[in-house]
Amino acid sequence: MKKKVIVTGGSGFIGSRYIAISNENQQNKILDKRKSDKFASLWSNCDICKQELLNSCLPDTDLVIHLAAEHRDDVHPVSRYYDVNVEGTKNVLEAMDKNGVSSIVFTSSVAIFGLNKKNPNEDHPADPFNDYGKSKWQAEELLRKWYYKKPDERNLTIIRPTVVFGEDNRGNVYNLLKQIASGKFMMVGSGRNNKSMAYVGNIAAFIDFCSNNMKGYQVYNYIDKPDLNMNELVKQVGLSLDYKIPSTRLPKWLGMLGGYGFDLLSLVTRKPYSVSSVRVKKFCATTQFDSSKAINSGFKAPFTLSEGLDRTLKHEFLKKD
Repeated sequence: MKKKVIVTGGSGFIGSRYIAISNENQQNKILDKRKSDKFASLWSNCDICKQELLNSCLPDTDLVIHLAAEHRDDVHPVSRYYDVNVEGTKNVLEAMDKNGVSSIVFTSSVAIFGLNKKNPNEDHPADPFNDYGKSKWQAEELLRKWYYKKPDERNLTIIRPTVVFGEDNRGNVYNLLKQIASGKFMMVGSGRNNKSMAYVGNIAAFIDFCSNNMKGYQVYNYIDKPDLNMNELVKQVGLSLDYKIPSTRLPKWLGMLGGYGFDLLSLVTRKPYSVSSVRVKKFCATTQFDSSKAINSGFKAPFTLSEGLDRTLKHEFLKKD
């Protein structure tokens, strides 16, 4: 009999990739406000902020993969992070309880650790620097509280991915790669700051691995190793695209000044821009995390980090036949 799996936010970047590679012996159902472009037959229109609707979507379910979230840097008002990431998670747990569902995989984020930490593992204290990270940490706390009410009956796996990139994604990594590939890139700072990254094909496979190996409470950081620093990342882009990357550099203070300028412009025009003070700050920060637990779990990543970057760069920026 097929395992019946609900994927909240399953129309999105990670969700679509997860469903594409998930076990054929399971029956997936997508709950999302946005219709799935790739799996329309599996999609049901559902907002996790609407409790009664959510309750009606979970009967006869074995497992919830909870991906739905507000995650962009420029969400306004910032209360949306808490409405969706915290209250929405609370609603999911209530719907699970009403329908007798006892297992959930939740995608949190390494943003709960904050910036410039020294390779934190899963036990490192939380210290989020922005509302996204704070809301993800609060959601984790709700999930742990839920689990420990009935630890003998429930299963909870929390996955904290680092920044995820891949084909057809339009997030921060894509914006960075696009800028480098355009030939108009300028390095801000020394470029020696390490950046932990994760390829979407690997994070989707890890979610699938965890969903099929659930036992009690587990939490994992997920990063594709070894980490690259910004100079190495730029070099990889040049190698994949056979480009000569400009060597112009800006000091960090000047980059931050430009970021604040775009913040002001965004406030006046009410339009988001690809450059902001938050993105410059994140660009110059060391965001390096320990993933030894995931590596030692028995999971084998389908792709190396370099292969993931190469696949993404060639898909996005080389002319297709």
